Amino acid sequence: MPADRCDAGGVFVPLLEVQELIKEFPTPTGPAKRAVNQVSFHVNAGEIYGLLGPNGAGKTTTLRIISGLMRPTAGRAIVNGVDVTIDPSSVRGFIGFLTANTGLYQRLTAREVLVYFAELNGLERGLAARRVNQLIDWLGMADFAELRCGALSTGQKQRTNIARALIADPPVLVMDEPTLGLDVLTNRLILDFIRHERELGKAVLLSTHHLDEAEALCDRIGLLHEGRLIAEGDLETLRQMAGCGRLTDVFLRLVGQAMSPALPVSPPGGEVVA
Repeated sequence: MPADRCDAGGVFVPLLEVQELIKEFPTPTGPAKRAVNQVSFHVNAGEIYGLLGPNGAGKTTTLRIISGLMRPTAGRAIVNGVDVTIDPSSVRGFIGFLTANTGLYQRLTAREVLVYFAELNGLERGLAARRVNQLIDWLGMADFAELRCGALSTGQKQRTNIARALIADPPVLVMDEPTLGLDVLTNRLILDFIRHERELGKAVLLSTHHLDEAEALCDRIGLLHEGRLIAEGDLETLRQMAGCGRLTDVFLRLVGQAMSPALPVSPPGGEVVA
């Protein structure tokens, strides 16, 4: 089971830590666009952390940096003790990355895709076969495991992608809109899968626009707006900050405050991250 570690001085170290992360993109007409602006947070073993925000807030850019798919302009992302900028190849081995639109090799069957990624992750052939069979059984893929991915439905492709992300049993899962466009049954399966991985001690970083899902799943939540983390905490803490109950209302209130800082919204004792 994955576990957070202690450093040489006995200080607690989470499985995933983001420190003062900055990402800027060049523009054709002037100064660089800062998509991620000094973002810091951490995700512990056995925890689901929700990274929420409106379109363009910097969520996907942050997840891509953490997963080693994009270099930051400044700051650090540390996964299982490894800095993603220094050793991105090792970090990729610690992360299962799942999105709503991850591509699959259309001419391979679902089983062949899983075997291929097992080999990429260095699993011995016998272990790879057992792991593939285990995931096919657990995710209910038996009916389509031998079909080419080009013929699969959206839900079947997403189940295959879940299995791909889990093939090496990584300690950290990064999920960007994993339920987008799915039917009710497949949606339920993925939410159950996320809870199951938390119970196994994984650190789960979840980005979603479905705030009801985040409210039901997440142990802690960070709210991004225009590249900045404007608020963070468990649901009760965020409710106290915003002075309302439902996560949808909390989200709208705190984002509205970030857009119009003259409007007081936090009750006494509440704290908004500057």
